[in-house]
Amino acid sequence: MHSSTMQFPADASLLLALCISSLFLLLVFKKSIWKNRNFPPGPTPLPILGNILQLKGDYVKTLIKFRETYGDVCTIYLGSRPVILVTGYKAVKEVLVDKADDFLARGEMPAFDSYYKNYGLIFTSDMNRWRQLRRFSLSALRDFGMGKKSLEEKIQEEAACLVKELQKMEEAFFDPGQCLSKPPCNIIFSIMFGNRQKYDDEELLNVIEYVHKSFLVVCSPWGQLFEMFPGVMKFIPGPHQTISEYLGKLQIYVEKRVEMNEKTLDPANPRDYVDTFLIKMKKEKKNPQSEFSLRNLVYSTLQIFFAGVETISSVLAYSLLILLKNPDIIAKVQEEIDRVIGRDRCPTLQDRSQMPYTDTVMHEMLRFIDLIPLGVPRKTTKDTELQGYTIPKGTNVFPVLSSVLKDRSCFPYPSEFNPQNFQDENGEFKKNDAFMPLSAGKRVCLGEGLVRMELFLFLITILQNFKLKSPVPPEELDITPHVSGLGNLPKPYKISFVPR
Repeated sequence: MHSSTMQFPADASLLLALCISSLFLLLVFKKSIWKNRNFPPGPTPLPILGNILQLKGDYVKTLIKFRETYGDVCTIYLGSRPVILVTGYKAVKEVLVDKADDFLARGEMPAFDSYYKNYGLIFTSDMNRWRQLRRFSLSALRDFGMGKKSLEEKIQEEAACLVKELQKMEEAFFDPGQCLSKPPCNIIFSIMFGNRQKYDDEELLNVIEYVHKSFLVVCSPWGQLFEMFPGVMKFIPGPHQTISEYLGKLQIYVEKRVEMNEKTLDPANPRDYVDTFLIKMKKEKKNPQSEFSLRNLVYSTLQIFFAGVETISSVLAYSLLILLKNPDIIAKVQEEIDRVIGRDRCPTLQDRSQMPYTDTVMHEMLRFIDLIPLGVPRKTTKDTELQGYTIPKGTNVFPVLSSVLKDRSCFPYPSEFNPQNFQDENGEFKKNDAFMPLSAGKRVCLGEGLVRMELFLFLITILQNFKLKSPVPPEELDITPHVSGLGNLPKPYKISFVPR
């Protein structure tokens, strides 16, 4: 788990290899989709193992490399499960935007599906359930500040608390991961549960730990093995077994908070997302088609909460590492901060329009970090065509976001961190349609706007108040991912915050 490459554990690989059983399994494997003459091409799979032997080195890069041989649309097998890899801006846009309805169902994610069992908003493949819960959640999240001034003020308050927390470190070098998770965790607490927690609160610290550790395992080689061979891996000991354990602990916390809300609920004055869901449950109690159940409430809350905490926490930690690597960029951003905002008032979202260089840096952060490199799997809702190939209903599809964010035809410096990827010839910010760090279209991440708000306000507040210092020279810092699978996470590092 301490490597950025996809190196499968030897004992698990051996056990899996021993599962192969010659001719019978080969005959079973040669069924259905593989026979489809107009199915996308791909590397020849082995029975049971699929294409595991071709997945050497960096998992994500290996998948994208298939594009060189098989084109923008190809087929690989994760175990015995066929998956359509879609790479490059044009092909991914066709899946996520142009033909969104054909690819709208949620694809299989065994590491989460084995726990949620198709309930909740984010990990359900039931289209009726998804539509009801998404429509409701978008409305509820807007009611409690998403995209509004009230939420901006909450983020500003948390940013001020973060500054005080960093000042307590008295310029010591430390791993900033947990510290940077507290403010976004409190923002999600405010939206979902109606209040924030103190930074030394034991429950807050436990929640942060469970969220991060479970995501780290999902992204690790063990997590990837679970994704490929869920039927086998659930019986094999290993770190992947802790995913359900951590999610279970988070569920217990969410259930406790829901119960607290139930006891003090005032239907005329909902305080948060949970209150609004409870009120909706009572209204639709006699509707047999309603998806507003206690189970969907708990799982939807847990899923939104999990995504909201881990996404921005990882982005903030990764962003500071990138800045340490690029002191010249820090200097330019801080010059713009001093000129536009000064050091005596809180940054606001309105400031962003007056800070073109900072805006390019923020966009480049999200592009380079490439937080969800494989995208979230989709599944076809009907037989459809993609780039001239026939894709049957119910086929899993990976719209590989990394291949879009690093598409050479869209970005002049696809493999390096360079703000010029979002600058025009005059150095002004230039919009790029290939910028889709958290997907695009109808199933785009619910909290994408929140992520951008938090990244700007938290990061600018930090740079307004502190100089960043590394215990090692910039050239020795490694900004390649610590793990790269479902998500890209930064390597552990230490940083000091020196008051300006």
